[in-house]
Amino acid sequence: MSNLSDDDLLRELGVEYEVARVRSYTPREERIIAGFEEIQQFAKKHGRIPQHGEENDIFERLYAVRLDRLRAQEDCRALLASLDSQGLLSEQETKQIDPVTTLDDDELLAELEGILATSDITELRHVRSQVEIRTAEEIANREKCKDFAQFQPLFEQVERELKSGDRQTRPFGKDASINTGNFFILGGQLVYVAEKGEEFKAPNGHPDARLRVIYSNGTESNLLLRSLQRALYKDEAGRRLTDPINGELFSADWEDDDILSGTIYVLRSLSDHPFIAEHRELIHKIGVTGGKVETRIANAAHDATYLLAEVEVVASYKLASVNRTKLEGIFHRIFAPAQLKITIHDRFGHPVSPKEWFLVPLNVIDEAVSRIQDGSIINVVYDPKTASLVERL
Repeated sequence: MSNLSDDDLLRELGVEYEVARVRSYTPREERIIAGFEEIQQFAKKHGRIPQHGEENDIFERLYAVRLDRLRAQEDCRALLASLDSQGLLSEQETKQIDPVTTLDDDELLAELEGILATSDITELRHVRSQVEIRTAEEIANREKCKDFAQFQPLFEQVERELKSGDRQTRPFGKDASINTGNFFILGGQLVYVAEKGEEFKAPNGHPDARLRVIYSNGTESNLLLRSLQRALYKDEAGRRLTDPINGELFSADWEDDDILSGTIYVLRSLSDHPFIAEHRELIHKIGVTGGKVETRIANAAHDATYLLAEVEVVASYKLASVNRTKLEGIFHRIFAPAQLKITIHDRFGHPVSPKEWFLVPLNVIDEAVSRIQDGSIINVVYDPKTASLVERL
């Protein structure tokens, strides 16, 4: 009896048994099951099936596309039916945004490389769509910009130009072009296009190019031009920065075809206030108007903005095709160190501190106008100690 095998012993005892069959899976089936289990884990964690939509993160969107494909393939549904305890395969999901294309294993693996942390046999590579591909492209990883020192001065200069009005921001869309040297605002950060590669045709036939993009926080990314365009379109606060002021802004010799945008005027107060009377030749108000200067100052004696006194116009400059508000901002930024700090009381006895008066000689104001005309104003600041424009350090 001791020589009997386990099977012989069971037969001698009259015990009937059946050998349980363990199903073996092909590599493809193993990948499908592993991929479905990831979807199940997502549904268990979040209490819902993964959704499509640009507002969702890339992994949820990957799972949503994967689930669509599993539902669409009869052999996948049959394979997973016994594992679908949550009923994921039977639920009806929202419509797919883009058509799903069929790629072979090698193509899918190449698309997945660098986007997902896993790329081994457990990854479901047969259910990737063009939605995933575009989503992955838009989420290009940023990395530290090793030569940021050479770009930092550019960002600092652009910030100064924005504050001074030398540059302006425009909603992205009317002009969707992107070229080397362009600046944008994306996600609240300044973005600089440092390099643009050769153009090529994207799968949809539109031109595209690889970009090197530098961000003001010291990072950079290598992404496609159309990906940056899409990001700027999606960002409600996304903006294009205009180029800085260059060329002539004023018409020295007025031509018939010039467009009059307004006039810069320089005023001198006739107030009998002791301090103003003592420094009358030095105190000036610089303003910009789109109408007649005479009309603007007609009620000066009753307006605290004009120090409640009559004024005289000591200089004026006509503007041709210029943004008046921006130009006025340039003057006020340049002469801010010499702003007159004085408080007077209006006719109701309320204290008022006018902001557009400066302790600046008239000849320096005239020099500033000339520098705005030739574009060199961005390189200088006003030095109150020497009462002159000096090169910016």
